[in-house]
Parts: sequence; C-alpha cells; structure tokens
Amino acid sequence: MKEGKGRLVGKVALVTGAASGIGRAAAEGLAREGAGVILSDVQSGEEVAAGIRNAGGQAVFQHHDVADEGAWQDVLANISRSYGRLDVLVNNAGIVVPGSVTDLSLEAWRRQMAVNVDGVFLGVKISLPLMRRTGGGSIINISSIAGLRGAPNLSAYCASKGAVRLFTKSVALECAAARDGIRCNSIHPGIIDTPIWGQVAPGQNAPVDLDALSVMRVPLRRKGVPEDIASAVVFLASDDSSYMTGEEMVIDGGMTIGSI
Repeated sequence: MKEGKGRLVGKVALVTGAASGIGRAAAEGLAREGAGVILSDVQSGEEVAAGIRNAGGQAVFQHHDVADEGAWQDVLANISRSYGRLDVLVNNAGIVVPGSVTDLSLEAWRRQMAVNVDGVFLGVKISLPLMRRTGGGSIINISSIAGLRGAPNLSAYCASKGAVRLFTKSVALECAAARDGIRCNSIHPGIIDTPIWGQVAPGQNAPVDLDALSVMRVPLRRKGVPEDIASAVVFLASDDSSYMTGEEMVIDGGMTIGSI
C-alpha cells in the first residue's frame, strides 16, 4: 500500500460494497490516508481487509446487506462500540439488472431500488446520529452518469441512480440547516473497469469490451479504473473539500459533456 499524506488520520470510515471494484479501491485509498476502515459487503471482503492490514493500514470486514435495516443497525452498533465515532460514510454498494421497460419484472425493479436507493437512505438515516455525536463528517454517495441521463435497457438503474443524486442534495441541505458539520456529496462514474459490467450484459458469450466501448463513447478514448473514483472519495472525505456539499462530481472522461 502506497504511503498517503495522512489527511484522514484519526478518522473512521465505513465503505459499503467494499469487496471489489470501486468500493475496494475507496477502502484502500482511505486507509492509505490514515483512516480506520470498516469494509462491508454481501460478498466476502476479509481478504481485502487483510491486505490493508498487512500493508500497515487499519481495516475490518463485516458482512452486510445494505437493503436490510436491521443489518445497518448492527453495523452501526458495532462501529459505535469499537470506535465511538464515524467520520466518513461511503454508500457504494449497488447492482444492475438490465432489461427493456416492458420486459423488466416488478421484482427486478424493486430489488434494484432496495439496494441502490433504500440502501443509501438507510445508510444515511442510521449513520447520521453517530456522525453528529462527534461533530461532523462526510457522506459520499456513489451514483453514476446513469443518474444524469437515460440509457436504453437500464431504466431501473437510471431511475435508482437519479434518486441517489437528488437524495444527496436534500440531505446536504438538511445537514447544513442543522449546522451539524456533515457534508453530503455524490460521485458519478462513467465507464470504470469493475465487475459490475458482468451484470450489464449477463449471459453473453463474451464480456463487454470496455476498451472498445470507451473508444466509441468516451472523449478521452479510454476506460477509467477504480482508483480514479477512489481519489475523489478521499478528496471528499478530507478537509480538502470542506466547502463542498450537495455537489455532484462527474468522473467519466468527458462522456456527459459531448460525443466523439
């Protein structure tokens, strides 16, 4: 693990969906800056947490279904007992169930909303009291460029990520009005090389060719990597972003500003 600048020494951070992809990179980035990190996921993240510890960081893993309110209460109770504080919440866990609007089942629609929207709502609702107890912090919700514009066969995913975008802004205003020292921002990744692309086109004979897709759709003509998003997470978690709240950070190689 590379040595960081120590911007988060003494802070405690919770990252959901941290077993792989953006969540893993975010947890590693926060730990590099000195934060104690709780990694949560429905998949096992023990190996990721062990890797952070072996590199000199502080990390533990806890199994966690973000759509389960009781699971959130258990996770926050454990954090309160073990650390007595929570300074950074990264709501990263998310799923994609593609399908045309006429073919998508109500069950699939509701499952995406449960993980992508309810999970973010529950994370904020249940984490805020502990964050407020210690005088503030940073909430970072991972949305998507799909939360900024539509995409065919991804109507449920776009709707869920659009909800995250506006929920973030409302929470930011509530916290500002409460003068609780908590900022809330969203990040909107574009084409990032993560396992979620296996959910976008399941059952295909070959995985999505992200390099070819990026050349066609990304002005910078390359895909992003999880570390691109992790760097933004660290920035929003630190005092470097102390005057930012309710903002949306778009990290997409220029996809949403024009076409090539």
